[in-house]
Amino acid sequence: MIKKICLLMIIAIIATGCNQTESRGIETEKQDEQSVGDSIETKEEVGVISEPKILDLKDEIDLSLKPNEAGKVMILMYHNIGPEEKEWVRTPENFRKDLLSLYEKGYRPISLRDYVTGNITTPAGYTPIILTFDDGNKNNFEYLEDNTIDKDSAVGILLDFNKEYPEFSPAATFFLNGDGPFGQRGQEADKLNFLLENGMDVGNHTRTHPNFKTLSKEGLQEEIGAQAQYLKEFIKDEFYNIDTIALPFGSRPNDESLTSFLKEGSYNGVEYNNIAILNVGWNPAHSPYDTRFDFESIPRIRASEMKVDNVGMYNYIEYFDNNPQERYISDGFPDIITIPEEKLEYIKTDLDKEIYVYEKNKTEEVSN
Repeated sequence: MIKKICLLMIIAIIATGCNQTESRGIETEKQDEQSVGDSIETKEEVGVISEPKILDLKDEIDLSLKPNEAGKVMILMYHNIGPEEKEWVRTPENFRKDLLSLYEKGYRPISLRDYVTGNITTPAGYTPIILTFDDGNKNNFEYLEDNTIDKDSAVGILLDFNKEYPEFSPAATFFLNGDGPFGQRGQEADKLNFLLENGMDVGNHTRTHPNFKTLSKEGLQEEIGAQAQYLKEFIKDEFYNIDTIALPFGSRPNDESLTSFLKEGSYNGVEYNNIAILNVGWNPAHSPYDTRFDFESIPRIRASEMKVDNVGMYNYIEYFDNNPQERYISDGFPDIITIPEEKLEYIKTDLDKEIYVYEKNKTEEVSN
C-alpha cells in the first residue's frame, strides 16, 4: 500500500514539474514576443524625427544687469590732440585718460553709423559710446618720416589702446573740411582708406567751414555736396557713402525752409543724403529706438575739462554714475530691445526688432 502511495506521489510530482516547465515555456515565449515587439517599436521610434525645440533668446537675457536700451548715449566731440591742454585741445595723456576712464566705467565704442541705424552690438551690461573728431587736423592722424603713425595722434592712441584692450574698439568718425584732410598733401587716399579698413569712419564738415545761418539754398548744397564728392574721390570702397555731417559751429539756416538741405540736396548733378546730422552740444542723445530720437539733430558732448560749463564729458559720466536708470545698458542681443516697463511709452512702434519689457524691481517679463 505504501509503495502504491509513493508511486502515485512520484507521478504527481513529475506531472506538476511538466506543467510548470510548460508554463515557464509559454511565459518565455510571451516575453520573447514582447521583447521583439519592443525592439520593433524602438526601431520605429528611432526613425521618427522629433520637432526641434525652439530657443527663446529672451530666456538668455541677464536681467540682473538691468538692461535699458531706451537709455541715453553719449556722443563725444573732440577737435585737436596737442602738447598743451586748451579749450579745444586735448593732450595725448589726457586723451588716454579719457579712454581708460570710459573703459573702466563700462563704455564701449560703436560707429556713428551703427548708432543711427540701430545696429547696436554692444556686449551685455555695457554702454555704447560714439567718438567724433572735427576739422581733420594733422594731430588727428599723422604719418612720421618712417611711414609709421604718430603714437601721440588721435588715431595712434586709439589703435594702441585697442591693442591693450581689444574689447574697446577704435571706432571713431572724423569729420573733414576743406582740401588736404589731416594736413599731409598726397597722403589723403592712404589715410582715408586706412581709417575705413580699421573700423573708423569719415564724415562731412563742409568745404570751407562756413556759418550756415545766412547761406542760400545754393550755398548750402555746394558746401555739403562738393565736400562729399571731394572725399569720395579718395575712397576705394565704391559702396561707402559720405552721409554723415557735423554742422560747422553747430549752425543752421535762419530760414527754416532751407533746413531740409542739410539732409539732402545735390551739387553739380550729384545728390547727397545724410543719415546723421550732428550739433555741437550739449547733452546725451536719445536711444535710436526712442520716439524722441532725431537723426537730423543729434547732440554731442565736449570731451574736455576746460570751459565746459558743467556739461562736459566728465560731468555726464558722473551724472550716469548717479542716475544709472538713465543710461543705455545693452542686453547683448542686437535683434531684441530690452527695456524696463516704465520706458515702454517712449519706444517706437515700427521697429523690426523684438521688444522685451520687464518689471525693473521684480525682473519679471510683463510683455513681449
